[in-house]
Amino acid sequence: MAGTSSSKLVVYGAIGANLAIAVAKFVAAFFTGSSAMLSEGIHSMVDSGNGVLILWGLKRAEQPADATHPFGYGKELYFWTVIVAVLIFAVGGGMSLYKGWQHIQDPTPLSDPTWNYWVLGLSVVFECIACFLAFREFNKTRGDAGFWQALRASRDPAVYAILLEDLAALVGLVIALAGVFFGHLLGNVYLDGAASMAIGLLLIGMAMFMLKETRGLLVGEGVDATTLASLQALAAAEPAVASIRPPLSMYLGPQDAFLALDVRFRQDLSAQQMEDAVLHLERAIRAKHPEFKRIFVEAESFAPEHRTAS
Repeated sequence: MAGTSSSKLVVYGAIGANLAIAVAKFVAAFFTGSSAMLSEGIHSMVDSGNGVLILWGLKRAEQPADATHPFGYGKELYFWTVIVAVLIFAVGGGMSLYKGWQHIQDPTPLSDPTWNYWVLGLSVVFECIACFLAFREFNKTRGDAGFWQALRASRDPAVYAILLEDLAALVGLVIALAGVFFGHLLGNVYLDGAASMAIGLLLIGMAMFMLKETRGLLVGEGVDATTLASLQALAAAEPAVASIRPPLSMYLGPQDAFLALDVRFRQDLSAQQMEDAVLHLERAIRAKHPEFKRIFVEAESFAPEHRTAS
């Protein structure tokens, strides 16, 4: 529950920042006619809507298991993250590309950029705050891994999707600022549209990354190789275990994983000793890897007639 609350705080912070920024950008775009500023406003509105969808996914994922969903609703969060990525791709990226191309074909005469500079400056401040909240939450589970390695290994879309959006927003603001500044410096009316298209490409690239990472979780991605090696080491350390087949795992939610073990025990063990060994192994696994909420151990001795399941 604590992890979910922290994730929600990150999302709430991102929604609030994006709404304030979107209003300011649209006002600036109205007065200046800037295509890049309009694209940035669309980007911020899409980000706000995406935050709402992720909050909905978190709410749906918290539903308890029932007869029709015996493993719970944890994957709802992954489904809604895919929807978010599609919206970023189609609405954020697509609209930015379209408006940028439209502006290049029919450029708006340059006007006083003061509005743009004020709005972009305030937007950078708000986005830095939102990015700081997301990055702080991301670092809680990052460990010693590098940034991109930890980002790809993260199983919590409520954190990594918002962090990606915030980072893309900051880069987009820099692009928009460059388009406005150099457009006025050089007297080039086409740079504003080019900046809008660059923002569109940025959003499309981010959306494709999110789709790739979330698709694996949605279709049944298991734990990483390091965790699998740890599981096999824990089983090998159990005196009653003779051998173990490769563990089978799957993420059902950010902090909820499923594990199936096929373990062969020593031939001289009784049924009670095997049962005790299974319980001991489960406790050892949960102590080191608490994300495994459901552990199924198929235990067998060397004699096939002694097979039992727990």
